[in-house]
Amino acid sequence: MIITWPCPGGDEFAAVIDRDRRFRLLIVPPLFEEMNRTRRMLRSTMRALDQHGIDSFLPDLPGTNESQACFASQSLHAWRTAMARAARHFAATHVLALRGGALVFPNALPGWVVEPVSGAQVLRQMLRAAVIAAREAGDYADSAQLLEIGRSEGITLAGYDCGPALIAGLDSARPLDEGQREIRQSELGGAALWQRAEPGDDPAQSARLAAIIAAGIAA
Repeated sequence: MIITWPCPGGDEFAAVIDRDRRFRLLIVPPLFEEMNRTRRMLRSTMRALDQHGIDSFLPDLPGTNESQACFASQSLHAWRTAMARAARHFAATHVLALRGGALVFPNALPGWVVEPVSGAQVLRQMLRAAVIAAREAGDYADSAQLLEIGRSEGITLAGYDCGPALIAGLDSARPLDEGQREIRQSELGGAALWQRAEPGDDPAQSARLAAIIAAGIAA
């Protein structure tokens, strides 16, 4: 089910499976294109969690997916504030963050982080792609030059209009995990979906991820 939830700056959308059960998992997705590549897998994970008796909530980060908020005005602080508000609104008891989602998730909750990355790693990947595209167009700017442009005036990376606050925040951000259990891709089996060129699904990975979470909650 897709619903709206009250977020600073306006209502946002969330995919939810909510049967008013005891355990309620907030899912914070990866950032940028990794978010798109893993969304089907996360929805499959929610269905698997439902079979384990766990409610789950996958909110949009402001400015992404169906959000009406302006992406260029977003920052890590805005996303952290939004995810903290989502956790309170949905009365989450646990949290799951994937990849760059570990930079913005509410770390006061117990839970799990899947292959967390630093903001610099997220930026490096997008800057590398931007350099390649620029060179194909005859512009030989390097990653350092593009980063400085982004920090001072903003820059479009991977089709996202990133404002200077977001670039500066990413450049120095570290994962926020504080005692959450780290899950490695090797535990899920198969290739990482966030590395694929197109969005995909892997029900077996989703089932394993849901089983890890259910076992952790039951422990």
